[in-house]
Amino acid sequence: MRVSLSWLRDFAPIEHDPADVATALDDLGLVVEAMERLGEDFAGVVVARVLETRPHPNADKLQLVEVDAGGDERVQVVCGAFNFGPGDLVPLAPVGARLPELEITRRQIRGEWSNGMLCSGAELHISDDHAGILVLPGDVEPGVPLAEALGVQADVVFDLDVSPNRPDALSVAGVARDVAAKLGVPFAVPDYEVPGAGGSTDALVKVRSRDLCPRFTAIVVADVEVRPSPGWLATRLTTAGMRPINNVVDVSNYVMLELGHPNHPYDLDRLAGGGLLVRRGRAGGETVVTLDDVSRSVGSDDCLICDAEGTPVGIGGILGGAASEIADTTARVLLETAYFDRMAIARTSKRLGLRTEASARFERGVDPEGIERAVARFCSLLAAEGATVAGALTDVRARRRATKPVRVRTARVNAVLGTALTTDEIKGYLDPIGFAARPVGRSALNVAIPTWRPDSDSEIDVIEEVARHHGYSRVDRSMPPVNRVGALTAYQRDRRRVRDVLAGAGVWEAWTTTFLAPDDLARAGLPADAVEVANPLVAEESVLRTSLLPGLLKAIVYNASHQNGGVHLFEIGHVFRAGAADAERPDEYELLAVALAGGDAAAAKRVWDVLADALRLEPLSVTGAELAGLHPTRTGRIEGLGAIGEVDPGVLAAYGVEERVGWFEVDLERLLAASRQPETYNPVSRFPSADIDLAFVVDHAVPAGAVEQTLRDAGGELLVELRLFDVFRGPQLGDGRRSLAYRLRLNALDRTLTDDEVAEARRRCIDAVESAHRAQLRA
Repeated sequence: MRVSLSWLRDFAPIEHDPADVATALDDLGLVVEAMERLGEDFAGVVVARVLETRPHPNADKLQLVEVDAGGDERVQVVCGAFNFGPGDLVPLAPVGARLPELEITRRQIRGEWSNGMLCSGAELHISDDHAGILVLPGDVEPGVPLAEALGVQADVVFDLDVSPNRPDALSVAGVARDVAAKLGVPFAVPDYEVPGAGGSTDALVKVRSRDLCPRFTAIVVADVEVRPSPGWLATRLTTAGMRPINNVVDVSNYVMLELGHPNHPYDLDRLAGGGLLVRRGRAGGETVVTLDDVSRSVGSDDCLICDAEGTPVGIGGILGGAASEIADTTARVLLETAYFDRMAIARTSKRLGLRTEASARFERGVDPEGIERAVARFCSLLAAEGATVAGALTDVRARRRATKPVRVRTARVNAVLGTALTTDEIKGYLDPIGFAARPVGRSALNVAIPTWRPDSDSEIDVIEEVARHHGYSRVDRSMPPVNRVGALTAYQRDRRRVRDVLAGAGVWEAWTTTFLAPDDLARAGLPADAVEVANPLVAEESVLRTSLLPGLLKAIVYNASHQNGGVHLFEIGHVFRAGAADAERPDEYELLAVALAGGDAAAAKRVWDVLADALRLEPLSVTGAELAGLHPTRTGRIEGLGAIGEVDPGVLAAYGVEERVGWFEVDLERLLAASRQPETYNPVSRFPSADIDLAFVVDHAVPAGAVEQTLRDAGGELLVELRLFDVFRGPQLGDGRRSLAYRLRLNALDRTLTDDEVAEARRRCIDAVESAHRAQLRA
């Protein structure tokens, strides 16, 4: 949410330094992610009128633009955007101008001279739009400074991160209310009035589904002349991150940003029957062509706005339809301002994959009693453009359940916050933000929750408001009383040990989200039997993960896109699987996974061996297996714990991973509960060791673990270290065969091994493996 300081001042006399305002916003939980100062970023930029555009002779993606910048001669500029044409007004940074990140010079681009630069909103730091050049509304003389044309004086824009539990903060008025209370200045929303009706054309409205739309209002505005918005309004929309379209649509968006209540204007003359019908979608399904010219399928759970004859003209609370949008010829407007069921909007938005500024507000909850103010604001702004209200407001509403005040105990507030606030101090924090508090005795308050705060309905919610306005930084830190000193459990100690060992092996710990999109599981080759989340934080991430594989593959892709290829990652995290049919909760497990980008099954086995040795695990067999998401011939099952091998190439391609990935994933609880060898200390030989490398061609059916055990038995006491360092497959070996290469380290405690001793050990190991292989083939 982008909010300008000048707009906040429409509701409260905030004369504080912008840095102090930003600090107050941070303290309130409205985190300021960026603070931009307007008017300082485009000194020297002027308005220019486009005279002519023509293709660049040496570049398909560039064009030559000639503009009138108020001087005697035309100015030629090379530009890579194509969203404007002759007659449009655009910002020109002439040679010598300074933008926030560069100084404009005369440059030759592909053989053509560019005498300046045409600017986007992002380059001027007045919006986030960098897709094209900023096309200016109105009719301004070329050469006028851009700041003057936009009506921009020195201003500051705060880019706020609004949390999901603050629907009121998705409006300028809501932010102003909060910050005014924090800074101790008065706050007031002006009493907007609907201009006197010039006729008796009342809006025709019928609501059939009041469970989906508890309140629906409509009003007719006539004598509308569609044209560009006045400069001040267009500038405010631009600084808020919205592109101006025309005065009717811009006023609609302005009211939504200012008061937090979405609304939608229809071209009344394009509505069949001259009215609106609100109903559910048909059970058999039907389609709506929305404003973005996309045909969308809707069903019986969706709220549709239809013309009086029942033809859909919009998806309620989400997006209007193309059939009745405002056009240059619109003369009469029917304004819809409604209150929709929050969960109905959330379900439809998620199912359609369509999230809009309107749906974001309706999902979180808008003020059902703020409709009249929003309607009055729309009508007053459009009346200033010459329009007239043609009839009374039509208001169709269901009976609204009365809300009871919340009892807030002073002792409870202080117990939760660790403060010593009085009842009067608590009341002083609540009253300015609309939480009307009435004392009950000496130590409690009855607090009426305002209608614009549907997120608050209990004592702890009110306590949170007290904490925000008292200031978390003013709450003294204190340790809760304890009767004994805490300590880590054996499981917690071992889990830390796992982290330390893997970090020492050069593997970085990662954290990935618990929530996935269903498509993530399909791309990873995993079953689609995941647990669905009833109310996901992000609509697309609607299931709980059943494996750590999708998240770590995404992390590998992210690192590769930032020039950090070949990354080795591990994660310890919970996964969820559907339990029995009568279970109240899904089954939950804590897994350990290691993903080695650029590695293979052998690399995964080496890391596993390091971990197994550090935990002193009893030898565990690894048997070949075909497991979901993993390579069909380079994967094994670790006895009772999990899987090890490589990720399937098809899965890697689906995620865009361009290198092999070694992998193992084990149940952490079972791993730490596995049998362990006693902790022993062996003497270190003072004599040099001897290394020998042996490679064996064996069938795929022969586990690498079996070969390793045979080598250990044959090596005897002289074998102090054994490592699989390569696995090779190729047509020269034949189908179903692979080469396993091992490095053996031989060492004696009392002598240097002779060449004959090393050769004898080598021969003994080769004979043992070949004999065991022949025996297995006969079996």
